[in-house]
Amino acid sequence: MKRIVLLGMPNCGKSTLFNRLTGASAHVGNWPGVTVDLLSAKLLLGDEMVELVDLPGIYDLHGFSEDEQVVRHFLENNPVDLVLVVVNATQLDHQLGIALQMRCLHLPAVVAFNMADEAEKLGVRIDLGKMEGILQEPVVSLSAKFNRGVHESREVLTRALREAVPVPTEEIRKCFEEDDRVGHEIEKIMASAVESPSRLEYAVSEQVDRWALHPLLGIPLFLATMFLVFQAVYTLGTPLQDATAWLLGGVKALVIAPLQGLLPPLLYAFLADGLYDGIGTVASFVPIIVLFFVLMAFVEDSGYLTRAAYLLDALMSRLGLDGRSFVMLLMGFGCNVPALMGTRVMRSRVQRLLSMLIIPFSLCSARLQVFLFIATALFTPQQAPLVLFSLYLVSFAAAFLSAWLMRGRFRGDEPFVLVMPPYRVPTLSHVVLRAWREVHHFLRRATTFIVGGVVLVWLLTHFPQDAATMGETWAGALGEWFQPLMAPLGISAAMTIALIFGFVAKEVVVGALAVIFAADGDALSGAIAGQMDAVQAYSFMLFTLLYTPCLSTIATLRAESKSLPYTLFAIGWALGLAWVVSFAFYQGARALGF
Repeated sequence: MKRIVLLGMPNCGKSTLFNRLTGASAHVGNWPGVTVDLLSAKLLLGDEMVELVDLPGIYDLHGFSEDEQVVRHFLENNPVDLVLVVVNATQLDHQLGIALQMRCLHLPAVVAFNMADEAEKLGVRIDLGKMEGILQEPVVSLSAKFNRGVHESREVLTRALREAVPVPTEEIRKCFEEDDRVGHEIEKIMASAVESPSRLEYAVSEQVDRWALHPLLGIPLFLATMFLVFQAVYTLGTPLQDATAWLLGGVKALVIAPLQGLLPPLLYAFLADGLYDGIGTVASFVPIIVLFFVLMAFVEDSGYLTRAAYLLDALMSRLGLDGRSFVMLLMGFGCNVPALMGTRVMRSRVQRLLSMLIIPFSLCSARLQVFLFIATALFTPQQAPLVLFSLYLVSFAAAFLSAWLMRGRFRGDEPFVLVMPPYRVPTLSHVVLRAWREVHHFLRRATTFIVGGVVLVWLLTHFPQDAATMGETWAGALGEWFQPLMAPLGISAAMTIALIFGFVAKEVVVGALAVIFAADGDALSGAIAGQMDAVQAYSFMLFTLLYTPCLSTIATLRAESKSLPYTLFAIGWALGLAWVVSFAFYQGARALGF
């Protein structure tokens, strides 16, 4: 099967074009010579099926960041039939360099001038005929965001792939060893093939940035925006969650309950109270996860999160980091794993290690499930959004405190480079597709970690079979063994068991509670409310927020840091900080009479 690779700078719309070309068929794979997983998908061009691989966004093929090394290693070690170079048409003076570097590698290529709609509004006119002659490669103008020119791009790719002559990887390795002398050509190309005003006017972006980047109001406005996101998640998500729980309850009554007289009691208990209730309770959060990612995708794709990175750069620099670390923290609110992998854009290893130490404190979507459930069970509808937002702030505080305490040990001086995109209105299709990818990741985890965790919790809470109470089961013994450590935090033996299984995946926590209390829906909420008060609940959530991340995060941390001692240190630091913070809150609240 022939292979096309997608290459471009960050924020050039490369991922949007990848999604337009492939839909939701992408999968993660690995290739020789590359130590990380990359996204790929099969794509039908004409009558031929080809593989499209999305390479990391880079600024320079000859750069020194890990992403740039990944791209070079991929091209040096894997056969490539065609390269699709994506260029932001509004930033040609910065982005044409990669297209020129690809020409030096002699790899067959197609150059796509993306964001043509924005370029037209700004008065940028590209002479495609002259550009094709200069680059000596087929070119195409498109807007991936609005699906304009994408069909034409497929036709150009089909023709180019048919005419392309593959270059041996040995020849590509030799080309990488040569000096890069393409920078001086960009001015000539801009003068001969591009018509552009002397200053590009982003009227709306400039007006909004007067407030969004205000030195005093910028950060409060950002926090207010994120509070509104959590308010919307709770307000709109709770009815969706209730509807899903009601639907799952109906399925249980119609499908599972009739099996009670047909199956042995122990097997039925496993199926109904263990497997179905555990997985069903976790599944009831899927609508909320969808809503959360839709809102976060809208905020991110609008260009606002880039402003947040710029605003926080001054603070992060005092912690030995920069704005990129803050961007990775924000990415961690979806999932810690891709955020850890995103630190490859940092050339300084010490900055990478410090960033990877603080990213697991991000309030990921798996933790969000736990907090939504506990907040709904123990707090009023008016209090719950404030509780969620406070945990969001604690997440940042833990990350910043950790960075400040460790800044002497992990200090780098790599310059911070950030391209500020204009504000954009995200398209609904793109936002929904991004949300679906995250939900698909969640559902894949449900078939592995969550199912396995729920089954294991059920076994521990039901054996030995002659146990008369929960305390006499294996799970009860495990919880009691940890009680001297957890009781000062206000966390009971039953809740401790859920935390232990949360080490596998935080999604397992809620499912474990459903199995431990043999209840789901409102019955489970009532059981939890009878188990703890508001102070204990918040202490439990603090510990859940800060303690050891899931196994996937730990595995990624180990792979990215390439250091077992560092990984063990990160795990120990998170556990210690979680215990200290929860202890201080719980004992302080009790001392004040709460």
